[in-house]
Amino acid sequence: MTFPSPNFGERRDGLRPSLVVIHYTAMASCAEARERLCDPAAEVSAHWLLSETGAAEALVPEAARAWHAGAGEWGGRTDVNSRSIGIELANRGDHPFPEPQMRALEALLAGILARWSIPPQGVIAHSDMAPGRKADPGPRFDWRRLALRGLSVWPSPRAPGDFRADASRFGYPPVADDLLLAAFRRRFRPWAEGPLSPEDAALAADLAARFPVDAGRAGA
Repeated sequence: MTFPSPNFGERRDGLRPSLVVIHYTAMASCAEARERLCDPAAEVSAHWLLSETGAAEALVPEAARAWHAGAGEWGGRTDVNSRSIGIELANRGDHPFPEPQMRALEALLAGILARWSIPPQGVIAHSDMAPGRKADPGPRFDWRRLALRGLSVWPSPRAPGDFRADASRFGYPPVADDLLLAAFRRRFRPWAEGPLSPEDAALAADLAARFPVDAGRAGA
């Protein structure tokens, strides 16, 4: 199979994919996004591009290191590009994700998780690993839907603990408190406003208890 994007290399240090990072393209059309992701001068790429109609395009071999994540970390580990598979969703970031696209994403994720033995908690947002730098796939993305299908995770409230410590145990990087809260809410409470609340802490406590990052889950 010939892959249209030349923007990839070998995964470093023998790493295998242990994460899937979900993005939106933030471009006017899928064609425009494809052109950029396949442009050698742009030096960006992703393994998969999903159009609004649900067409899935393989741009980079899954075994290779695509250039989609950039600076950031998850579970205390950097070089997310070497640890992950990147999926770009054609979406400007200011409107809902169409049903055909979501169905295609579900099918794609199911295959990726099975091929690489990635658990549902390994499916993360670009904004999760790069708080303050990235916002995708944004507050309009339906993470709960994926979780109900076993393709991501969703928290249930439990006794609140230390929000920062629990968010870190789940995987979030050590960033300023406001950036951490914004990233957490963008994924799990996009309607929430104001300062840190007991509801935020209760959800973070559940994620930390049920899905703590360790070497086996985040990739050594």
